[in-house]
Amino acid sequence: MTTRFITLHGQNVSIVIEVHDDEAPIWRYWGPRLLDGVEPGPCLRDTRPLPSFSLDHDQPLSLFPTFGLGWFGQSALLGHRAGCDYAQSPTGCRWTWITPGTAIRFDLIDAVAGLGVAITLTLNPQTDVLTLSTQLTNQGNTPFEVQYLASGTIPLPAHATQVRSYSGRHNHEFIAVDDHLSRSLWRRENRRGLTSHDHFPGAVVTADGVHYGAQLAWSGNHAQCIEWIDDGQYQWQMGEWFAPGEVILAPGDSVQTPDMLATCSPLGPNGIAQNFHAAIRAAMDWPDGRMKPRPVHLNTWEGFYFDHDLAALQQLADAAAEIGVERYVLDDGWFHGRHDDTSSLGDWWPDAGKYPDGLGPLADHVTALGMEFGLWVEPEMVNPDSELYRAHPDWALQIAGRPLLTARNQLVLDMARPEVGDYLFAKIADLLASLPIAYLKWDHNRDLVTAGATPRYRQQVHATYALLARLRAAFPQVEIEACAGGGGRIDAGIIRHTHRFWASDCIDAVSRIAIQQGFLQFMPPEIMGSHVGASPAHSTGRSQSMTFRAGVALTGHFGVELDARQIVGADRDTLGQWIALYKQHRDQLHHGKIWRGEAGDGLVWQAHGDADDLLLFVYRLTPSGQRHLPTLRLDMLDPARLYHITRLDPADPHVHGFPPAPALEAMFGAGLEMAGGWLSAVGLPMPPMKAEQVALFRISGFKIVAI
Repeated sequence: MTTRFITLHGQNVSIVIEVHDDEAPIWRYWGPRLLDGVEPGPCLRDTRPLPSFSLDHDQPLSLFPTFGLGWFGQSALLGHRAGCDYAQSPTGCRWTWITPGTAIRFDLIDAVAGLGVAITLTLNPQTDVLTLSTQLTNQGNTPFEVQYLASGTIPLPAHATQVRSYSGRHNHEFIAVDDHLSRSLWRRENRRGLTSHDHFPGAVVTADGVHYGAQLAWSGNHAQCIEWIDDGQYQWQMGEWFAPGEVILAPGDSVQTPDMLATCSPLGPNGIAQNFHAAIRAAMDWPDGRMKPRPVHLNTWEGFYFDHDLAALQQLADAAAEIGVERYVLDDGWFHGRHDDTSSLGDWWPDAGKYPDGLGPLADHVTALGMEFGLWVEPEMVNPDSELYRAHPDWALQIAGRPLLTARNQLVLDMARPEVGDYLFAKIADLLASLPIAYLKWDHNRDLVTAGATPRYRQQVHATYALLARLRAAFPQVEIEACAGGGGRIDAGIIRHTHRFWASDCIDAVSRIAIQQGFLQFMPPEIMGSHVGASPAHSTGRSQSMTFRAGVALTGHFGVELDARQIVGADRDTLGQWIALYKQHRDQLHHGKIWRGEAGDGLVWQAHGDADDLLLFVYRLTPSGQRHLPTLRLDMLDPARLYHITRLDPADPHVHGFPPAPALEAMFGAGLEMAGGWLSAVGLPMPPMKAEQVALFRISGFKIVAI
C-alpha cells in the first residue's frame, strides 16, 4: 500500500490530504497557509494509538466518510440497493491533477457495493475559496437509491467555538443566528423546494482568531451539519436534501452534486466575505464578458402595483429620467387579465385593456428618454384562473388524490416537462425579440409542495437553470434578476445564470441594514438590489428621511421603488444628489473590498474600497446613550500612511441643534488629515447624528509618514 501527501496552497490557505490506494483520502489540514514544503510527517494512524472499546482499525475523517463499516459520524452517502449495500466503503482510490497544484480529482471505487465516486477539489489561489463537488455512479446491476449525498466534507479545528447561520422570513431575511458548537450535532435543513427565506445555505464558523465559511451553490432543498468527532475536531458537510425516492440510480446512471464553496481567513467575517465576493465575481456570466456600470434602477411595483395606466407610466418615466434613472422596470400587472394576484400567471402577453397597442409604446417612450427597459415575469408559476391552466391543468405539479395547495393563489408548473419549458421559452422569447427589453426581473413567489407523483424538487431546479441558460444563449445581451418574494432564492447556484438579486421585498431602510449586512457576508454588493422606497415604508409603516433611505440603498445596486412623480421639493433635490453620488462612486462601490462592523452606541458601519481609498458609511440606528460619542476604529487602514477625510453626504435638513466641533466641521470643507496608525488603533471621531441618520466619508491615503 502506497501513501502520499497532496498539498494545495492558496494565498492565505493550505490543504493537506493523505492518500492511500485502498480507501478514501484522509483530511490532514485545512486552514491558514503553511510554509511551502511542510508535510505532516508520519501517516495519521501511526500517530494515534487505538483507544479502548474501539474497532481495531482507526477511522479518521476522510473526504468521503461512509456508513456501516466503522465511521459513526454523519456519512457523506446514505443509500441502499433494495435494502442491501447499505454499508459502503471505498476499496480503491486513484487521483488525477486537473490543474497541477490547484485542482484535483479523486476517483473512488467500492467494488463490493458497486459504486463509483468522483470527488473534485479546486482551490482558487486568487480567492482562497475551495470548491468541492461529488459525483456518484451506480456501477452495479440493479437500481441504487440515494438518500443523501454530500457535496463535500471538510474539517474544522478543535478550537471552533461558534457557528453563525441565517434565518428569516418574507420581508425579514438574513436574521443572524449564533449557536455554540459542542458535542451536540448542529444541523440546518431546508425542504421548501427553493433556497428559502429562512435557511440560507451557508454559515460562518469562529475558531480562535480564524474564521471559516461555506455556502452551497444550489437553489433547492439542502442540508448542512457540523458534528464533533472523536479526535476533538469537527466535520462540516453540505449537500442537497433528497425527498424519499427522489434519486434512484439505474445501472450506469450518475448523480452530480452542486458545488460547495468553502474558505477560511484570519481577518474575521470580513475576510470570509471578501473571499466569497471574489469567487462569485469570477463565476459571473455578464453580457460581453464584463460587468458594465450598474445602472440606476427604477421598479414600478410599490409605486403602481397592479394599477397600470399607459399615460401615468410614461409620466413616471419622464420623472425618473429627470432625476437620473438609467433603467426602468415594469413590474407585475402588465400581462393578459392581470388585475390582482388571483389570476393570469402563465398568460405571458400584454393585457389588451391596459396596453391596446402592446408594450411597444411604453418601451419606446422609456428608451427614447435614454433609459433601458425591463420587464417582470414569473415563468415557473401558473394561476388556476388563467388561459394556460384551463388548457393544460396537467402542467401544474400535483399529487393524485391530494388537494392542489395554492400560495398567493398560484400553483407551480412542472418545469421538467419539455413542453412546459418550450412554452415558456417561446412566450418569453417573443417578448424579448419584439421589444427593446434589456432586463428581466424573474420572480418565484411560493414554496414548492405537491411536487409531482414522484418528487421533482431537484428536477425543478435543474430545469429552471436550463431555461435560464437557453434564454441567455438566445438573448445574450439581456440581464436577469433573481427574485423570490425578495430574498427567497439567493444562492451561488442561480447567480451563475443571472446578474442581480432582489435582497428583500422590505425596503424599510432600518430593516434593510441588517438584511444587506447578512447578504454581503456571502454575495458582492454590485448584485444586491437596494432601493429607495416610500416613506412610510409599505412593509413596516416606519418613516425615514430621504437622506437615510438613499444612504442605505447606495451600498448595493442602487435603485428607486416609489412613484417618482410624487417626489418634490427638498426630497427631490436630495434624491438627485444621492443619485449623482452613486454615479460618481459606483466603480469603487462595486469593485473593491467590503468591511462591515458595529461601533457600539447604536452605530453600524460599512466601508468599500481598499486600504488607500475608502468610502465609509456610518448609520446611527438608535439615539446615543453616551455623552461623548465612540470613535470608529478602522484597522484595515495602513498605519504608515496619512489620510485625508471628507464628508460626502448631502446636508440633511432633519439634522439640527448640535453644537459645532471644529474638526468634524472641517470634514465638510477642506477635509481633515489623520494618521492611519491613529485611525486604526484609536479611531475616527464620530459626528453627532440623530437616530436613523447616515454619514458618508471618503478616507484617502495620500502620503507615507515616518514610523
